[in-house]
Amino acid sequence: MGEKKQVEALLNGGEATAGPPLGPALGPLGVNVLQIVNRINELTKAYAGMKVPVRVVVDVETKEFEVNIGTPTTSALIVKELGIAKGSGNPKAEKVGNLTMEQVAKIATMKMPTSYAKFTKTAAKEIMGTCVSLGITIEGRDPRELQKELDQGKWDQLFQQAT
Repeated sequence: MGEKKQVEALLNGGEATAGPPLGPALGPLGVNVLQIVNRINELTKAYAGMKVPVRVVVDVETKEFEVNIGTPTTSALIVKELGIAKGSGNPKAEKVGNLTMEQVAKIATMKMPTSYAKFTKTAAKEIMGTCVSLGITIEGRDPRELQKELDQGKWDQLFQQAT
């Protein structure tokens, strides 16, 4: 097993190129940069339009590499799910979108691998908190109301499969 070098970058999903930041970091390692870029794009295409944390580990001697993909930020996942450009500049007064509880559950499931939450229901509460700061309602209401309902067990059916 040779020496391993790591390159970490925050890239647009499906849009990695051989240019900076990857090319200049990987080039000196003598690897096929295009091959790595293609692998990154293959793994991140589902996250098109979002910033995705990527780590490339290269064995300096054998030139073998592995690509590890992180999960985009919660706000990036919410914005993508809603198909909006960004959150509200004034979340108290201006609402920019509305999620269903099903969409919240979907995002919570996507976040589970990188969340500190032990249960999807807990991850959902984190997502609801992000919705408050982005100016996004859930089921047409203030996300904080739905957090309370979640605590009371009202949405347990939805999160049963996902826990």
